[in-house]
Amino acid sequence: MAEKDISIIHPRPSSIVAALYTLRDLNVDVAILHGPPGCSFKHARLLEEDGIHVVTTALDENGFVFGGREELSTLLGKVNEMFNPKLIGIVGTCVSMIIGEELSEPVKDANLDVPVICVEVHAGYPNNTKGVLIALESACDAGVITDEELERQKVLLKEATNVEKRHGAASKEYLVPSRGDLKYKVAEKIINYLKEGKKCLTIMNAKKETGYMFADITVAINEVAEQLGVSDNVINMANVDDTLGLPRVRHHAISIMNDFREKGIEIHEIIGGMDEYPVTGEKVSELIAEKYSDFDFAVITGVPHAIPMDNLQNMDVISVTNGPRQVHPLKDMGHSNVIVEIDLHPKTLGVSNIVESEFGATMREVVKDMQKTEEA
Repeated sequence: MAEKDISIIHPRPSSIVAALYTLRDLNVDVAILHGPPGCSFKHARLLEEDGIHVVTTALDENGFVFGGREELSTLLGKVNEMFNPKLIGIVGTCVSMIIGEELSEPVKDANLDVPVICVEVHAGYPNNTKGVLIALESACDAGVITDEELERQKVLLKEATNVEKRHGAASKEYLVPSRGDLKYKVAEKIINYLKEGKKCLTIMNAKKETGYMFADITVAINEVAEQLGVSDNVINMANVDDTLGLPRVRHHAISIMNDFREKGIEIHEIIGGMDEYPVTGEKVSELIAEKYSDFDFAVITGVPHAIPMDNLQNMDVISVTNGPRQVHPLKDMGHSNVIVEIDLHPKTLGVSNIVESEFGATMREVVKDMQKTEEA
């Protein structure tokens, strides 16, 4: 008998929102939410900071009963005139899907000379990755991505779901949110380790645009190591392969690598693309076993729970996440310290350069204060 999935009762990410972000990564110019005006309001507003227009058909009670085919068809014509888009996406909502709206019908009515990706999705799926998959399948049908890329993405999505079930937000029925350990205490710990000559691995395993802030922690550790004269004791890994992923994802990798170079940060090991965070663990484990098994501590940022502990058992593992519900699962894995960058997501939308993290800023200040104390 198959094992029954855990019934998760804490809030989980929405498939509708996941579809919206996937359309963003496909570089749509306009995303239309076919549903009530308040559906996915917060993320719709955030996505406008990331360079795409998000509009809604604003279905009301009348639309709930009689449908919104005409409203969507009219809106398609309007956004075509207003924004002159090269690619449009339409995302269903719980309302439009429950009443049985066929998104392709209004597209035919509008008869635009613009490709349209129709994503028939609602928020009732247990895993938000379903919204990504439906969006990608629709993009493939529209000729926006290849069959090969779709198959690659399916593998990543399956493993992303498995990672969350093993050690992430779907690993327990209810996870208590936490702000993690005090940043200045962990900063002192890392600085003291470096002063003692201990060897450090930085492992950035970031999900897409979140890398703009997680990369700053790699930068900060290297800056501190340089100030202390121990740069050779730090090895940097990062998932910044710019040959892999959807268009916007590859752009993030290029931008972050350019910033690393400008700041004089060497990435010794590239462990995958910025959408490959669920599958980088095996490569990281192999690299540690082959080359870095004698290192003393590791700082893992982004999606730390995707990195298995097998070859990290002899190291002190410190991790940085942006998920308050990820703190306890990471502690359960054996991470000695877990830090939360709580405001990361809104600060990394619409940017193309590394953004200073709270933990990075803390390390920079703590090392200054420690040096002043030593000089006094």
